[in-house]
Amino acid sequence: MSELNGFLPPLTPTGKSAIIPEMPWYYSGTLLTVEYLTDPANVRAILPPDIDLAPEEPGAVALIWADWQSCSEGGAELLDPIRSQYLETFAVVRCSYEGVTYSRCVAIWVTKDFAIARGWYQGYPKKIGSAHVTRIFNRGKASPRLEAGAKLGATLSAYDHRLASAVVTLREPSETNGFVNGHAMLHSRFMPSITKDAGLSMDQLITMHGIDADLGQPWKGDAELVLGDSQWDELASILPVQKILGGYYREVGVTFAGGKLIADRSNPAV
Repeated sequence: MSELNGFLPPLTPTGKSAIIPEMPWYYSGTLLTVEYLTDPANVRAILPPDIDLAPEEPGAVALIWADWQSCSEGGAELLDPIRSQYLETFAVVRCSYEGVTYSRCVAIWVTKDFAIARGWYQGYPKKIGSAHVTRIFNRGKASPRLEAGAKLGATLSAYDHRLASAVVTLREPSETNGFVNGHAMLHSRFMPSITKDAGLSMDQLITMHGIDADLGQPWKGDAELVLGDSQWDELASILPVQKILGGYYREVGVTFAGGKLIADRSNPAV
């Protein structure tokens, strides 16, 4: 009898059909970020009971458009670009667990299935969506340059409903790319029992962060942001904008090679 192989399903004798390959995973891309304040009660409402608000700026939110090219060891996906290129838009808040401040992704929409699989493995609550963001190129008139006055637009939709629109006008180089998404991530990995109403078979709290960071010069500027809801997705209603803090743009490279288990309340018996 042949052995079945693959990092995640579907498993086959060769393992080629698995939706994602083994780690490490490499990422190169750009981040367009809008940071804003909401009522801390909104952040509290979307955190699990055992995770606390951040002690400073507990109502801070970052909405981030990421334009990624990614691959596994050997880079085979780069020669079949549909397997390497995708966009995602995600909402990040700050939180605290056992006295340590973390970043936590509380909503995220992504354009490819393999990115969803990686995200669920990492505890990101990924859904399929449609994300677009202005790209910066160094030639021609159909692109802004990375300079003061450059305007970058971004949109997010899901099931053909618009959920977010943003415009960031770059002003000057920055020392940081913002502060909300600047900590190790604290995520929940869970799977309901196959037995109805029996609870969670997997219930884990994990932390992780990228390694081998290769970061470009961040720029900051002014930002406009409009959020929306649909009958299938919540964004404006759960994290409404009270005050926009600013926008950021940065080119980034990072490697993901695993995380750390913080707490495990799983009940595999169900």
